[in-house]
Amino acid sequence: MELATFGAGCFWGVESAFRQIPGVADATVGYEGGSLVNPSYKDVCTDDTGHAEVVQVGFDPAKVSYDQLLDAFWNLHDPTTLNRQGPDVGTQYRSVIFTHSPEQETAAKASLAKLASSGRFKRPIVTQVAPASTFYPAEEYHQRYFEKQGIAPTCHI
Repeated sequence: MELATFGAGCFWGVESAFRQIPGVADATVGYEGGSLVNPSYKDVCTDDTGHAEVVQVGFDPAKVSYDQLLDAFWNLHDPTTLNRQGPDVGTQYRSVIFTHSPEQETAAKASLAKLASSGRFKRPIVTQVAPASTFYPAEEYHQRYFEKQGIAPTCHI
């Protein structure tokens, strides 16, 4: 198993989408990229901790490639909106890829460059690519949120 970590706005819909991909064994919502140790949702929502809402994906590379996960990531959100997705605004909703190896960093940057030159978006892509730091799982009530609420998953695209 390998890990991949993506921030694409509100983490509930992103988690649900990644769980649907064959080869993804687990997807956990949480916080990464900030300065506060063990932040809570309330802390992150202040927009003062520097954390992004992210989904950490455990995947079997024999069943799904990192490049396929990157393709899913790009299709789940608008990577041209700085610190927002749909109605959600703040640095915690930024578009970010946290890489877990030099190979992931290379793949993420290549994927971003390919997308940027594709003409798909009229505005520049603002997605950050950064080395993975400490991942803090979100509170239990955030895990599999849509499933627990019995509502259809959504992402703001």
